[in-house]
Amino acid sequence: MGAATGFAYDERSDGSVTIFHHGRKAAVLRGDRAVEFLDEVEGGDAQLVMARWTGDYRRGNERVARSHPRNRG
Repeated sequence: MGAATGFAYDERSDGSVTIFHHGRKAAVLRGDRAVEFLDEVEGGDAQLVMARWTGDYRRGNERVARSHPRNRG
């Protein structure tokens, strides 16, 4: 599994945080969630934290899904 890349975030003056993925808005966090996100992003790998908060990360089920009858072509 590759490392998460392409994420950036912007803290706004109203206390909200906007997370971008490859230049497109992926999530907006406000209030306690924004504070929690900022604490977590400062303490860990920022790219992986942003991937987890936006839900844009691999879940490990890609091979299983490929063999599902609906996806067989």
